[in-house]
Amino acid sequence: MTVRKGSYRALIFCGLFEPGYRGGGPIRSLAHIVDSASDAVDVTVVTSDRDHGSDEPYEGISGTWVTRGRARVMYFNARRLADWRLLYRELRRAPFDLLYVNSFWSPWFTLLPIVAASLRLIQVKKVLVAPRGELSAGALSIKARKKQVFLRAWGRFLLAVGVVWHATSETEAREVRATFPWAIVHINQNQALLPAQPLPALELRVGPPSLAFIGRISPMKNLDLVLQALALQQHPLTFDIYGPRTEMDYWARCVDLIAKIQQPVVARYRGELTHHQVRPTFAGYDGFVFPTRGENFGHVIIESLSAACPVICSDATPWSSLITAGGGRVLREATVSNLAEAIGEFTKMVPEERLRRRQSTANAYLAWRRGAGQANILDQVLSGDGRVRAR
Repeated sequence: MTVRKGSYRALIFCGLFEPGYRGGGPIRSLAHIVDSASDAVDVTVVTSDRDHGSDEPYEGISGTWVTRGRARVMYFNARRLADWRLLYRELRRAPFDLLYVNSFWSPWFTLLPIVAASLRLIQVKKVLVAPRGELSAGALSIKARKKQVFLRAWGRFLLAVGVVWHATSETEAREVRATFPWAIVHINQNQALLPAQPLPALELRVGPPSLAFIGRISPMKNLDLVLQALALQQHPLTFDIYGPRTEMDYWARCVDLIAKIQQPVVARYRGELTHHQVRPTFAGYDGFVFPTRGENFGHVIIESLSAACPVICSDATPWSSLITAGGGRVLREATVSNLAEAIGEFTKMVPEERLRRRQSTANAYLAWRRGAGQANILDQVLSGDGRVRAR
């Protein structure tokens, strides 16, 4: 490992990273952080050697260090002793200014590196935790009792270590402080390389409307609520589902709900998408239905808006005002009846109105994108540590 004299050295642990895609927005967000850091920052990434829910490692890179621009990435298998030896030898060569963990709960990629830093097994000056929406009320309501027990013990340890936090919005910062009132939070929304221009909405589509769900199929994303709302529709509608089915008990519940949906509504599963396929897929639909229990950023939402695809969403995201400005709907209470009413509004629109909604979405995204822009989180922390950023 070559260490540049005078550089700010950041060590990132994350359970999922490219070339994986099943983890959704956080993978692309972290890839952008790694790729857009200034020349003043040396980045080292330690990640899993396989995608979310997969038993197969990435071909040709498992157990190796890979160069990515100016960064180095270790694709790590925690069950292989040789990987532990290689990792420990490399990380002990020189101290790091920052340890950045990209989750709150991960045993291998959050708990272990923070404990290792506290024991001085790896030398780090500061620990930055990005909870990625895992401290939202919706997220904490899933397996709530087990999480509360862990929060009490782990929270005391994090306080003793003196960690700081990365939130991607004021809302997430409030969620972090609600759980840990002592928290010092850096707010930075610089999440991904988003297109400067939306995809154009020019085509007038005749026939019934088509809606989509794109995302991880998990209780957090609330697909079952959508399927219950679809069962109440009276007008023709096509609803397509895209995403990895890694939680099979939950998917079995969704399959049962799909079986209860009758004509004139058609609901079907269409498989998984790579991140390169997401925007073109959104562009083919009249709306995106996503009553999520909580998003710290919600990359898939802004991708939908960038593809001129209006969004029907819960209010548990940072994008409520932009969704509304773009002709979508925000549910203050994500109930079956409220969602059924919002979907029903789309089923009654004539093709001309659906086209106007899509054009409004494109215009809203364009206005937002022109005002977006913020320093990389690693450079933001670097500046706060009193170091001079490279131009």
